[in-house]
Amino acid sequence: MKNYTSILQYIFIAATSLFVVTGCVHDDKYDQPDLDGYDCADKKGIVVPFADVKAKYQNARYVFPKDETPDNEADDLYMVGYVSSTDETGNIYKTIYVQDALENPTQGFTISVDAVSTYTKYPQGSKVYIKLNGLAIGTYGGLVQLGVETGAETSATSVSRIPEKLVAKQIFRSCAPKGKIVPKIMKLADMTAANDQYFGCLIQVNDVEFDARALCTTYAPNGVTVDKTIGEGWVNGKYAKTAVVRNSGYASFASQLLPSGKGKFVGIYSKFQSGNTTTYQLYVNKAEDLDMKSFPRTDGLLSGPCDFNPGSLTAKTVAEVKQLAAGTTNWVQITGDYYLKAQVVANDETGNLYKYVYVEDATGGIRVNMNKTNLYLDSRFRLGKDVNIKLKNLYVRNVNGEIQLGALFNNNTQFGQIEEAEMYKYFFDSNTAARAVIPTEKTIPQLSMADVGRWIKIKDVEFVDGDLGRTLTDGNSVTNRTLEDCSGNTVALRTSGQASFGTIKPGAYEVKGGKGDVYAILSVFNGTYQLWITKLANIDFDAPRCDGSVYTPIPVVYSDDFAAGGFSADWTTVNKVGPNQFWQTSNQGNGANYYAMMNGNAGGANNNIANEDWLISKEINLAGKTKAAVSFTTDVRYSGNALQVYATDNYTGDVTTTNWTLLPATLDTNSGAFGDWVGSGNVNLNAFLGKNVRIAFKYTSTTSAAATWEVDDFKIKAQ
Repeated sequence: MKNYTSILQYIFIAATSLFVVTGCVHDDKYDQPDLDGYDCADKKGIVVPFADVKAKYQNARYVFPKDETPDNEADDLYMVGYVSSTDETGNIYKTIYVQDALENPTQGFTISVDAVSTYTKYPQGSKVYIKLNGLAIGTYGGLVQLGVETGAETSATSVSRIPEKLVAKQIFRSCAPKGKIVPKIMKLADMTAANDQYFGCLIQVNDVEFDARALCTTYAPNGVTVDKTIGEGWVNGKYAKTAVVRNSGYASFASQLLPSGKGKFVGIYSKFQSGNTTTYQLYVNKAEDLDMKSFPRTDGLLSGPCDFNPGSLTAKTVAEVKQLAAGTTNWVQITGDYYLKAQVVANDETGNLYKYVYVEDATGGIRVNMNKTNLYLDSRFRLGKDVNIKLKNLYVRNVNGEIQLGALFNNNTQFGQIEEAEMYKYFFDSNTAARAVIPTEKTIPQLSMADVGRWIKIKDVEFVDGDLGRTLTDGNSVTNRTLEDCSGNTVALRTSGQASFGTIKPGAYEVKGGKGDVYAILSVFNGTYQLWITKLANIDFDAPRCDGSVYTPIPVVYSDDFAAGGFSADWTTVNKVGPNQFWQTSNQGNGANYYAMMNGNAGGANNNIANEDWLISKEINLAGKTKAAVSFTTDVRYSGNALQVYATDNYTGDVTTTNWTLLPATLDTNSGAFGDWVGSGNVNLNAFLGKNVRIAFKYTSTTSAAATWEVDDFKIKAQ
């Protein structure tokens, strides 16, 4: 026996701490695969109670001593328990949960393993011996768990998964027949720090139900992990206590509808902690563990809401729904027992649409507003699916010329989105496969109000010359670009800065310079038609432009994004007027991203100062070039003079004696907020071809107005 005095406290008595070695063959009762290294074994050694293992974690990772005498099992350290989980359905991933008794456990534990299908070696109810020697104890999301130390851990408190090849050497299944885990009865109200010792145990919560937001939805979208909420009790119109049920999109039951009644929930008890916020979580082992079919529910729902019976309803078309709001700008409530069956032709998958989808039938398309993000993950709103919409009690309204479907909010004083908790009343999965979305082909002159809400295709269009060199979005705001056909007809293309193909600052997605077809939703705003794409592939502009030219983006010959902070020797700062203030770099509000910045405020409210300050680039040689441009992004906050942008080929070293040319650059105009970076586009420098050019930013302020101007992503392009 090793002289490891700190372990002696774990020895209760010799009879309970030393196990008899039992020779046995593979346990075939549970259909276990005959894999080397997974033979059953009843180990001998020193028993370490669950609580004492957890106590080794003291806000820092602890590594148990390695086994220095592998042939002597008597002084090995073991935690002995019963597997409470199963990853057979795929909802639990690379984790084995154990508890210290089959029934009425006093402790549970989480073991992080880099292995899947562990249920074939360690089925639920199996007695297991976890050899602690060489393992490490740490936390993830505030949950204490066993793993290993590899040196790749992201913090001093975390542990890595036990490698698959080591799992069989650290976790041993007993040769005793597996038992039956009897879930520990708990209430959601019991989920407090006083009961954290039960994390990892299989628990049962009675008289609970999934909240209304989850009704008529599936456990999880394909391949995506999501949280659903269960609640118990009802006080003042809300649940007295709630907890999160975390479901994997890889679970075999992911596509099943969640039970919509009240009843028994059985799952693994866990938590996730972020900062000072603790979220109690439950993991379903298998869907059949849930028996939640009773009505009425705690929230008052009397029967299952997810069945759709069109036989009791009157079908309406999109055109007929729109007609209900014709001739008025007020909202109109739908009072008849009607339903609409239509195909989802555009959703929010890329973020360019936000909290709404478009649906379409043979008579037209309409926007449907819902107060929920990531609608595309809901099986009812997948692209190409038919969705059934119960219309009674919904509203239609003409919103700036576009008739939309939605609900009232803010004490029924405003028209807008259907609340997430109400969606189960109106939207029903058709349970049919998605169909291809077929666009309606139009030319720009053919666009009409009947096309608003439809998915359309317009052939042979291009971005206007003024948009070339720009990005689809100017920062995080919605941005207009203009598409033009070869006859000069134009239509606006709108893109949200929150789209996955938008950028917080421009630079990643410069508009395509060729000609081709655009696929988009047609909307309208006060008589002006607008297009909304849902992905970059909806713009297929690879052909030569209308004039036969082939647009090639101008190569960048010099750039500076000020990323390192401070100005390099490439830049000159000049203070001409004011109390010795100069351009500087800042990263405020942008993390590691620095930018050039100037303001004329000396600190304090309205403490503005008259300033004239210049930021001047180094010389860039444009000899031998046939085309040149400068581009950059700007952001402005607070009222004050506009930034001025100049170019020169004869900088004298004195801004007052230099001959400057004012450049017509596009600048940010939203002085009410930071963060809406605006791209300048390609500002023409052809007047300086064959010369050495410098670009200068001139900032001015007065005692009554001093804006803050920021500049980034500076580029000079030439070919």
